[in-house]
Amino acid sequence: MRAAQHGRGATLSDGIGQSVKTMYNTGRRLSVADLKQEKQRLHELVDRLAPTQIHALLQVMLDPVSRAVANAPVDDEALTAEEAHALAEARHWLKHNKPIPHEQVLAELGITRKEIEEYKEPA
Repeated sequence: MRAAQHGRGATLSDGIGQSVKTMYNTGRRLSVADLKQEKQRLHELVDRLAPTQIHALLQVMLDPVSRAVANAPVDDEALTAEEAHALAEARHWLKHNKPIPHEQVLAELGITRKEIEEYKEPA
């Protein structure tokens, strides 16, 4: 299993995400045996999480926006010419420049992580 080879981190989260997707987003009902196997796999992956990762996973699972995003259909619309051009420009820029960390962008804009986390949409 990839998660076991690479320890904790994104790979483990990917494994949990894949297990959950298999269980709920396949568009077909799992057999009792398949469901039991997927649940066992999910339990094994959760057992490997650090306490902070468990907390983060629960927050995401219980957040209605996160659930809506996870259950949203795949965006299968074709890119517009403008979007394709913007992506090509960005990819070209990345070939010659280092990516800018999110925290640096926030700092340059004068925004803190806490402000983002506490942001509420105006009524």
